[in-house]
Amino acid sequence: MTLSGDLWKANHDLVQACLYHPFVQGLADGSLSRECFAYYVGQDVFFLKAFARSYSIAGARAPDWDGFCTLHTLADGVLEELKLHVKYAAGWGADLVNIAPGAATRRYTDFLMATAWSCDTGITVTAMSPCMRLYAYLGQQLEKQKPSEHHYIDWIRTYSSQDFEDLAKHLEELADRYASDTQLVRATYRYAMECERDFFQAAFDSFDPSGC
Repeated sequence: MTLSGDLWKANHDLVQACLYHPFVQGLADGSLSRECFAYYVGQDVFFLKAFARSYSIAGARAPDWDGFCTLHTLADGVLEELKLHVKYAAGWGADLVNIAPGAATRRYTDFLMATAWSCDTGITVTAMSPCMRLYAYLGQQLEKQKPSEHHYIDWIRTYSSQDFEDLAKHLEELADRYASDTQLVRATYRYAMECERDFFQAAFDSFDPSGC
């Protein structure tokens, strides 16, 4: 088994916690409130900007030209993802200009940026892999439920697409190439996955303390 595959398997508990989180299940059946989704979109834009910067930093520090090119291609994928969020914002009333990051968002972005600036490319791509693999997994799992046409169907289609799966695979290939199976790598991967879970929880709690 590859390192990325083993890390994914080792964090199955957090993966399932995300899949069955009420925020994600609300996306699945269309029942999530507009207010929760609008908050999520704004927070995700703030996050994705940090994610794109982390790609660029990791690319600049990549030990070979192929890694440099792949990481900048992956950064381009984030820019495309941001375009989707602009589309969402227009219809959901999300303010993408004056975004105040919540505690869970800041925790995640600070972790990514600190890792990118202070660690080698292997650790950085390990920190970024959970986001890409998790979203591909969530999109594919929700697509299997054959959702009806509802407000969040574009979200499901984006993350269940082959294009997004390919991006996730490219990032995992870099993790397999540059990272070693160390305690730091495993702790980094798990911390990022915990941040994913907490990001969904924060969005779910954003509109009503009792949930959306």
